[in-house]
Amino acid sequence: MTEQITGALFKEMILHGAAAITAQKQPINDLNVFPVPDGDTGTNMSMTIGTAVTELRKTEPATVDQAASLTASALLRGARGNSGVILSLLFRGLSKGLKGRETAGAEVFAAAMQEGVSSAYKAVMKPAEGTVLTVSRLAAKRAVEAAAGNSVEAMLSAALEEGQAALAQTIEMNPVLKKAGVVDAGGKGYLLILEGMLAAVRGEPLPEIPDEEAPQKAKADFNVFASEEITFAFDTVFIVRKKQAELDLEPFRTYLNSIGDSLVIGEDDEAFKVHVHTNIPGSALTEAQKYGTLELAKIENMRTQYEDVAAGKKAQSVDDLDMEEAASEANHAESRSPAPPEKKYGFLSVCAGDGLATVFQDLGVDGVVSGGQTMNPSTESILAGVEQIPAETVFILPNNSNIIMAAQQCGALTEKNVVVIPTKTVPQGITAMMNVDFEAADAQSITDAMTDCLSGVTTAQITYAARDSDFDGFAIKEGDYLALEEGKLFGTDNSLDALLEQLAADAAERDASFISLYFGQDVREEDAQLAGQFFQKACPDAEVMVLSGGQPVYYYIISME
Repeated sequence: MTEQITGALFKEMILHGAAAITAQKQPINDLNVFPVPDGDTGTNMSMTIGTAVTELRKTEPATVDQAASLTASALLRGARGNSGVILSLLFRGLSKGLKGRETAGAEVFAAAMQEGVSSAYKAVMKPAEGTVLTVSRLAAKRAVEAAAGNSVEAMLSAALEEGQAALAQTIEMNPVLKKAGVVDAGGKGYLLILEGMLAAVRGEPLPEIPDEEAPQKAKADFNVFASEEITFAFDTVFIVRKKQAELDLEPFRTYLNSIGDSLVIGEDDEAFKVHVHTNIPGSALTEAQKYGTLELAKIENMRTQYEDVAAGKKAQSVDDLDMEEAASEANHAESRSPAPPEKKYGFLSVCAGDGLATVFQDLGVDGVVSGGQTMNPSTESILAGVEQIPAETVFILPNNSNIIMAAQQCGALTEKNVVVIPTKTVPQGITAMMNVDFEAADAQSITDAMTDCLSGVTTAQITYAARDSDFDGFAIKEGDYLALEEGKLFGTDNSLDALLEQLAADAAERDASFISLYFGQDVREEDAQLAGQFFQKACPDAEVMVLSGGQPVYYYIISME
């Protein structure tokens, strides 16, 4: 029986955990609740933990503290997507719990697991039930209960058993998962990692990663997803410089939870950043000033927007990228030296496709990070882009809801002032750049201008169905064309022109004045020009532009204003 986790054993636990999730990343991806070629939770989590694998293989950690610290640091920089960021937070807290330890027995390690859950909950305060946070919390709770007088193996085994029971219940806890008929993908990924760690403790050999993924047992059964009413209208984000390093933010968290939801607080020794949805943003800002000096704030009215479920889809598939390639990218980024500031403001955009990159550059963006929904760039990659911009303040345009959290991690990793504009689609990012006053006196006015305009943009996209499904009343066949609008399924057809005509009619109903069609790498320019004619005919008074985006997977990305 293993009584103590050493540095060497912790290393093996991470190697086993990474191999376990990498072998099953595609089945996790297939738990996606939307029938587009999407679903990258497994890929993001495997590539995130893969950065730690590469770092650990370079060294022989002498203590469990050293091994955990190295792992947490690598995960922070290698985090991809929301699932990768949460995974990094779980291991960051675990590392804190093991600080100063040469080895860790069952009780110490279980307490460190709870510290990891605490760190994650501090960043995402009010998670919906049935998420990876729910699974990790219940698993850690059981670990603590089972640790007293038991071996590490018994403790982890109990935690895994409880986690699996919790995962099975996620389908009932989360209304979205219940409608789709699947368990939470992030929770499933976390348990695979925990299962691999337990296998290492038991002395089992490192599992082989098969060339072909095992067939999945569960895929989403897509039922109707009604858009939910927005309870709190204002998306409020602000930064506060702390009065002192040791500051108890729990009363502030309690207050913000009482006036809103979707609360996320990230902090370091000098400052904390807040994201909250509320109807009284002014009150939130006033209360914040009790804890320090308000530095930046941005407020966005979300009343006319739907929850973004699948906007800004794939840049390209990363299923063929292994963990070593992901880590190589991070190492390459880390080797670059930060550019000294030569100007006040700089801008960094995330997008896929040479045409889209050119559009952003023409609008004044200083740097472009390649990425999108299924190739979410790591925090390290985004950070490298930030560091190469010779500006004091760098505005980041994630242009994808699954990249925002990774971008937000950059603020604590650079001396530059980082402002993340919460753009969820490429058209939002382009519109934000069109509203920049490069001669503005302060960063706040730029932030306001870029965020205030986002609600006026309607984004539509056309892609293809990745699998058969029944979704939102549509009987979808694999390979059919799918039109998305504002993150919702707009229509499906086996004719691309039919969908374009439907979207053009919708643009007319919206009385759109400016319409831009960015055609993808699989679309011929002459076909794109014909697509533009559908919109010009439906909206004769509108300014219609047809531009090469060069993006993969999405035949068209359409902006309507």
